[in-house]
Amino acid sequence: ERERERALDMASCVCLPSSFSALPSHVQSLAALSSDAFLSGFKSSSSPARSLPSGVIFCKDGEVNRLYSFKGKGDNNAKLQKAQQKREATINRRETLFRSSSVSLLAAIFHFSGTRPTYLGVQKNPPSLALCPATSNCISTSEEFNDPGHYVPPWTYNPEDGRGRTEPVSREHAMKELLDVIKSNKPDNFNPMIVEQRDDYIHVEYESPFLGFIDDVEFWFPPGNRSLVEYRSASRMGQFDFDKNRNRIKALRQALEKKGWQSVGF
Repeated sequence: ERERERALDMASCVCLPSSFSALPSHVQSLAALSSDAFLSGFKSSSSPARSLPSGVIFCKDGEVNRLYSFKGKGDNNAKLQKAQQKREATINRRETLFRSSSVSLLAAIFHFSGTRPTYLGVQKNPPSLALCPATSNCISTSEEFNDPGHYVPPWTYNPEDGRGRTEPVSREHAMKELLDVIKSNKPDNFNPMIVEQRDDYIHVEYESPFLGFIDDVEFWFPPGNRSLVEYRSASRMGQFDFDKNRNRIKALRQALEKKGWQSVGF
């Protein structure tokens, strides 16, 4: 019954079962007609084929019973076109779903995390974070001031015109504040994961929400009494970052400023 209804609705050519018990009476009455007789009789206004949905005709082809498509007219044809549009909409929805699934599958297969650089961490001569490559997807406090494409100023957690003058905090307290900000902020929806933490150093991997791009962000508390924090933010892959690293550092700095931090010289 389901196949019969689909055939009548879609106006397509399908083979029917040899038994006509599930078919309506006006279709059964045509079973004895030959194909030629039926097709010629279809042109007559008295033909019982007029009771079939527009776009479908029934024929007896030897021992095989078939439904054949036929281009109808009038209101019935409008119903057929409406059914066709409905099928096309279903196909479009399936195609959209398929394409979305395909993109998700590609994203899962091609996880663009890259390889963690071996030069990360505090450098020895002189003690500092690593410099940036020549690409435009890295910023670091270790760069020269005259390199505005890569240089960023360090932070202080005890600014002289702020809490450093009235209620200075310890390095341990500042480290806790920094960790709280890292964990509670997701600039550009990148997910932070702390992969290394020491008394004076933090390494965070920021992963993009879709294709899994990784940015390495480092924070270092250098020795001394200046209450400084150096940092470096760099993408592992590509040549450009569309200011993702700068925007991330800016968002973290603004959150730290609410706790009393400042950028040195700004």
